[in-house]
Amino acid sequence: MTAALAMPESPLRRIRQLPMSVINKISAGEVIERPASVVKELLENSLDAGATRVDIDVEMGGIELIRVVDNGHGIPQGDLELAFANHATSKLSTADDLFRIQSLGFRGEALSSIGGIAQVTLQSRPPEQALGAELSCHGGEFGPTRLWNGPAGTRIEVRHLFFNTPVRRKFLKTPSTRWAISAKS
Repeated sequence: MTAALAMPESPLRRIRQLPMSVINKISAGEVIERPASVVKELLENSLDAGATRVDIDVEMGGIELIRVVDNGHGIPQGDLELAFANHATSKLSTADDLFRIQSLGFRGEALSSIGGIAQVTLQSRPPEQALGAELSCHGGEFGPTRLWNGPAGTRIEVRHLFFNTPVRRKFLKTPSTRWAISAKS
């Protein structure tokens, strides 16, 4: 006869599914290693949107502000919130599209990851529309969508990178070191 082992129940050893807020922060750490990663992802989005001009502003090595403004095709108002969703992209429709990728990015993880660990304002207007729209995403929480009277294209401001992941922020190098490391990669 086999005796059953009596193991004490431990809430720390139980398998459980993580909340989306934690999943997004973990994903953000994989996609966004440092401010230069944000610039790279947003620049690739601008180029994929057909931009012929991209302006980039950075303050405090990108920790306090990264602003990317382009003259690309813009994002329709109804798609602004979806742009922050996990694996949401305009670049793929079917699995077969994976074999015909002609863009710099296609996974649909960048804005979702950035929105989970920063305070992001996305303003965009397609050229054929008279008005655009603005949406804020702070740590994954959305503000209301508002009308925006800006130029055609997209303007993204990323403020306070890693504001809600203090451990990640703590281990960032100085601004000049962060950019020097990125330039070598």
